[in-house]
Formats: sequence, C-alpha cells, structure tokens
Amino acid sequence: MKNVLLVDDEQRMLDLLSLYLTPNGYYCIKKNSGMEALAYLEKEKADVVLLDIMMPEMDGWTTCQKIRELSDVPIIMLTARNAKEEIVKGLKMGADDYVSKPFNEAELLARIEAVTRRTKDNTEELLHFKGLTVDKNAFEVFYKGQKLLMTPKEISLLSLFLQYPNKVFSRDHLLSTIWGFDAETEDRTIDSHIRNLRDKLRKVGFPINQHLKTVWGVGYKWSPTVE
Repeated sequence: MKNVLLVDDEQRMLDLLSLYLTPNGYYCIKKNSGMEALAYLEKEKADVVLLDIMMPEMDGWTTCQKIRELSDVPIIMLTARNAKEEIVKGLKMGADDYVSKPFNEAELLARIEAVTRRTKDNTEELLHFKGLTVDKNAFEVFYKGQKLLMTPKEISLLSLFLQYPNKVFSRDHLLSTIWGFDAETEDRTIDSHIRNLRDKLRKVGFPINQHLKTVWGVGYKWSPTVE
C-alpha cells in the first residue's frame, strides 16, 4: 500500500481525495497546510504528494520548493485553474505533474501511477551502500553527496560488486564482463583498476578495505558486512 500525503487547506477536498484513493490501495495522510506537510516529511516518508496551490500562509509553490529541499518524493500539484503560468511555475519549483480541479478520478489515479512508476524506474538505476550512491545511467558515483571522479571502468567494477555482494569474481570473469570477451587486456589491468578504485574511495573516507576484499589466487569480492 502506497502512502499519499494530501495537502489542502479545505477539509472537504482532503476527504474527497481520500474517498477516491483509499479504495484503490492508497493510505492517505491528510495535512491542512504546507507547514504541517513539511513537519511530516521531516520525520516520515510518503510515496507521492498531492499538493494544493492556493493555500493561506504558505502557498503550494513555496511548499513544493521547501519539500524539494527535504525529499525527491513525487509531487502532483492540484490547481483550480488550468492556467499555463501556474503549471509552468509549479514544474519549475520541482513538481512532477499537475491535475486541474475539478478532476476526473480515473485521470488522477493514472497520474499518480505514472509519477510513482517513473520514480521506481529511476530508483532501480541507483545503487546505494553506506553513503555510496552509484547512478548507473549517468555513470556517476557519490559519497555522502560528494561526487567522485572515476573512470567508466572503475564505475562499472563498483556497480558489479554492489549488485552481487559476497560473489567472488575471478580476474577472467571481470575482464570478460567489463572489458568484453575480445578485449586484449591482461590480469594486471584488473589489479590496477581495483587499486585506483580503492585509493579514490579511501581518500573520501569510505572504509573500502572493510568491503572490497582480495581473494588470493582467485580475484575479488564485495563483503557487505565487516569481516
């Protein structure tokens, strides 16, 4: 069951949205203001946010902007008018989609499913481990938010290890997987890349020696736990 954070200053609208969504497998969290929504997201997680634009004190645009400082949760803006400038402003603030009031129930459900599906697909392209993040699509590596300068081969090696923890990879296996079967590459090239990978991760404070292990006479493996 997905958690949907509903943010609207009108209780009637919150109840109506909940009436639509609950029978379709969504758990609804109702908040009457942007401040309440931000307080919730500071402590809890949501799978998607339905955010009204026209609210007193803190409008939906400001709320959207502040949510983006906390989370990359999908945000669908709810607007009473189909004004292009409102839609563009919301998207620039970090919203993923919008629905105009009064909305069609089937369209609302379809848009929620679409933004959560896109988020799921993007998440599957990210690998996480103790502060490390590898973006397989963008070929980028981060440690605690800091981008690391790595070669494509180093990133490919790290991705392979993270995807298959505890699996022992022989040098031949790594050569065929990363360089290709026909690559004219020697075993010591693997050792050189592993050494560079270790050095780069060690320099940013990642405890690489605890996780990237040499299996003598065979190759390498990634140990997710400290041995």
